[in-house]
Amino acid sequence: MSNYHIKHLEEYYQVYRKSIREPENFWEEIAEEHFIWRKKWDKVLEWDFTKPEIKWFQGAQLNITENCIDRHLATRGDKTAILFEPNDPNEGAEHITYKQLHQRVNQFANVLKEEGVKKGDRVCIYVPMIPELAIATLACARIGAIHSVVFAGFSSTALATRINDSDCKMVITSDGSYRGKKSIDLKGIVDEALESCSGVETVLVAKRINSDIRMKEGRDKWLEPLLDNASTDCEAEIMNAEDPLFILYTSGSTGKPKGMVHTTAGYMVYTAYTFKNAFQYRENDVYWCTADIGWITGHSYIVYGPLANGATTVMFEGVPSYPDFGRFWDIVEKHKVNQFYTAPTAIRALAKQGTELVDKYDLSSLKVLGSVGEPINEEAWHWYNDNVGKGKSPIIDSWWQTETGGIMITPIPYVTPTKPTYATLPFIGIQPALIDEKGEELKGNQVEGRLCIKFPWPSIARTIWGNHERYKETYFSAYDKMYFTGDGALRDEVGYYRITGRVDDVIIVSGHNLGTAPIEDAINEHPAVAESAIVGFPHDIKGSALYGYVTLKDTGESRNHDNLRKEINQLITDRIGPIAKLDKIQFSEGLPKTRSGKIMRRILRKIAHNEMDNLGDISTLLNPEVVQSIIDNKL
Repeated sequence: MSNYHIKHLEEYYQVYRKSIREPENFWEEIAEEHFIWRKKWDKVLEWDFTKPEIKWFQGAQLNITENCIDRHLATRGDKTAILFEPNDPNEGAEHITYKQLHQRVNQFANVLKEEGVKKGDRVCIYVPMIPELAIATLACARIGAIHSVVFAGFSSTALATRINDSDCKMVITSDGSYRGKKSIDLKGIVDEALESCSGVETVLVAKRINSDIRMKEGRDKWLEPLLDNASTDCEAEIMNAEDPLFILYTSGSTGKPKGMVHTTAGYMVYTAYTFKNAFQYRENDVYWCTADIGWITGHSYIVYGPLANGATTVMFEGVPSYPDFGRFWDIVEKHKVNQFYTAPTAIRALAKQGTELVDKYDLSSLKVLGSVGEPINEEAWHWYNDNVGKGKSPIIDSWWQTETGGIMITPIPYVTPTKPTYATLPFIGIQPALIDEKGEELKGNQVEGRLCIKFPWPSIARTIWGNHERYKETYFSAYDKMYFTGDGALRDEVGYYRITGRVDDVIIVSGHNLGTAPIEDAINEHPAVAESAIVGFPHDIKGSALYGYVTLKDTGESRNHDNLRKEINQLITDRIGPIAKLDKIQFSEGLPKTRSGKIMRRILRKIAHNEMDNLGDISTLLNPEVVQSIIDNKL
C-alpha cells in the first residue's frame, strides 16, 4: 500500500486528506498491513477530550518487541539492528544484528523475571548510552514491565523523585559512564538516590568503566553473570493495546516533573509510520539520531521507530566535542550514515568551530538531515544545509513533544519544499489549529496564535502517571475539546507552520505580543553572537521590557560591549521593528541548559525578576555553574 511510504507532494496531500476525512479507516489500514498482532482490535478509536480519554485499537493484543525484533529474524536476522559507537573512537564500534538483539533481549527479560519483575511493574533504567540501555528497555517491553528511563546525567535528587513517583521496584544502572575525557560515578548517584526510595528491591549493575564500586548486600547484583546464565528463549508477554509501555518524565514549568504515560499499540504504529516517512528510510540505510534514549527522541527514533521498520540505528555514547569537534562527521564518514538527526544546540556549537573540521570528512552518504528539540534559527539552518548537507540533503525541522510521542509537524524529505525556521506541514493524521486570545480558531493563512491539536493521533500520551487531573488541567483545559501544546505558532501564506516558542515565552511589551524566537533569531545573525535567550522583566512604563542574555563566539578579540549592544538592537529593529529592542543585554559565558540542550528560560526569567532565592533544582542542568556567574554579572 503506497500510503506507508509517501514519495511526492501530491501524494502527501492525497494521503493527508484521507487521514483527516476517514482517520479510523486510515490508521486501521496502516496498522493491519504493517504490524503483527496476536489479536485484531474490536474498535479503532474511542475518544473524548473533555475527560480526557483516548483509546486506539481497543481489544487488540500484541507485543511491541515481536514487531521490533522477532518478525525481522527470517529476512533480516544478520542485518545490523544497533550499531554502537563508543565514547572512545579507539574502542571500535559494535554491530548487534537482529538475531543477536533477539537473544540479548530475551536473556535480559529472563533475568528480570528471575528477579521478580512482573507485567505492570515499573523498572527505572539509569544507564548511559551503551547497548544495555536499549536492551533493558526492550526487555521490559518483552515481559510487559513498564520502563521509566531516566537520563543518566540527572542528579540523585531528580532520580529519586522519578523512582518514587512511579513506585519502581527495580533500578538498572552501570558502574559508571564515560563522557568525553571524564568518567562519571553513576552507581554512587544511584546509591544516594536510593537512600530516599524505600520501594526499590533490586539494583542490577552493568559494567562499563570497571571502577571500584560499593555493592549493597542483598540489593545490588552485577548484571553480566546473571545474563550469562539466562536462557536466550523468552516468550513475549501478550499485551493489550492500551497497556502502558513506558513512563517518561518531562519537567513541568511548575512543580514536580510529569510522568507521561505512553501505551503500546498506538505508540508503535505512529512512531514506526513517522520514522519511515519523516526520514524517508530505505532498506540498508544507516540511520543516526544523536539524542540520548533518556529523552522521548531516543525512545521513538533510536529504539522503537527504527527497529519496527527493521532499520540499522546508531547509538552514540560520546559527545560532539571528543576527541575533537569533528567527531560527528568522523562517525558519518566511518559508518556511511544516510539520515542524521540532531539538535540545533549541537549544530550551533559545531558551527562556532568553523567548517575546517566538517570539510575534512566525506559526508556524501548523507541523504536527510534532521533537527529536533527546539525551532532551529535561520543562521544555524543555513550552516547545516550548506556545510553538512552541501545543499543536497533536505533538512527536516521537526516539531513534537514528549507528550505527543512522535513527530507532529515536519517536512517530508524530497516531498515537502523546505523553508528555513519553518516546521512546514502537519504530518499525516495531525489536525493543528491556531487559537486567538478569545479562544476562537483562526482560519486561513497568515495568522498567528496558540497551537492546539483538534483530533487524537495514535501516540498521544494517555495520562500523567498517578495524576489524571493534572493531565487534564495542563493539556485540555485551556481550549474546549482540544489538546493545547503550550506553544505559539504562525501559519504563513502557503499554510506552513513556524513554531514561535513557548506561549509563556510570549512577552507583552507596550501591548504588543512578542514571541522570543524571532527576536533571538535576529540577534543570532550578528557575526559575534553564538547564542541568545530573551525573557521579560517588569518595566514601569511598558509593563514588561526585554532582557537579553547573549553568549559571544570566541573571536579572540575583546569587542566593545556597548557597541555590540547597539549593533544587536539595530539588527532587531531592522528585522522586527524598534518595539522589539532589548532594554538590557547581558553577555555571559554560557546559558543554563537541560541535558537535551534546551535553554532554561525559566531560570533566566527569575534572575531578570530578581527572584534568585527561588530557582528550583538546578542540579539537573547540563551546566549548573553558569547560573551563579549570570547572577554575579546581572545588569
